[in-house]
Amino acid sequence: MQLSKSFYKNRKLELLVENQTSYTLNNAALHIFETHKQAELVPLQFDQPVLASMLRGKKVMHLREQHHFDFLPGESLILPANELMCIDFPEAEESNPTRCLAMAIDEHKIKQVVQLMNETLPKADGKEWGLMDYNFHFTNDEGIYQILQRLLFLFTENHPSKDFFVDNMLQELIVRVLQTNNKKIYNQKNLTPHNDGRMALVIQYIGDNLSQSLSIEQLSKKACMSSSNFYRVFKNEMGLSPIDFINTERIKRAVRLLQDPARKVKDVYMECGFESRSYFNRVFKKLKKTSPSRYQEQSKLVN
Repeated sequence: MQLSKSFYKNRKLELLVENQTSYTLNNAALHIFETHKQAELVPLQFDQPVLASMLRGKKVMHLREQHHFDFLPGESLILPANELMCIDFPEAEESNPTRCLAMAIDEHKIKQVVQLMNETLPKADGKEWGLMDYNFHFTNDEGIYQILQRLLFLFTENHPSKDFFVDNMLQELIVRVLQTNNKKIYNQKNLTPHNDGRMALVIQYIGDNLSQSLSIEQLSKKACMSSSNFYRVFKNEMGLSPIDFINTERIKRAVRLLQDPARKVKDVYMECGFESRSYFNRVFKKLKKTSPSRYQEQSKLVN
């Protein structure tokens, strides 16, 4: 993600560790943190729910009741209000600063969006969308990445209507984050279809049969829904269509298989359920920004 020219023009560097530049609007505040030297266990806490996203460099995060983990560009972290973070900066230096954004979002705004989701995007199992009261670490998909990039611009722009613009983007961001969390929940291996509903049954079936041909008709029968209703409910809950979800899971499997240098790309695409190599190549390149063969070559160099 790129910071705007306006940010660089107006920001003041006063601290070497967690130098903070802030922009406050009605329903959210955006903070850009920059660190220019190595440091350990730097505390940080917000009194509202916060989305943190790495822009540059590397942090090591220490959170309550959780093993420490690396926090890297392209990743985000949702934290409930008053959650204490302790942060290490193992690589930060003046010529290579670590940068991270933290967006504190008004809890009332989040509740408004959650209520709207329950009214317009109801879940198949009858459960309600709700606030996350736990830490959620995830990799940004293209939609979330583009929203964050747009918000970086809007917060730093000097425009009289930017509160209105940001509010609209916040709504989409909250919806996408909750859908991303939903995907992660359904992908957990400890879910049981009996307790967790029809979508859990479908997700489990997809995971168990990625190498086989999968169709909307087939999956809708598993969910005991019509094809059209299944498609709508799946997209509402997961944030993407059933076919896009299947392709994403197949590419995840392909990535794991391609890390074995002895594997042939031809064998990999067939094991992952793709019917043609050209379609596999297109989907892989769309999601991973490189070709399968190139990815395998890069994996050899890393390993």
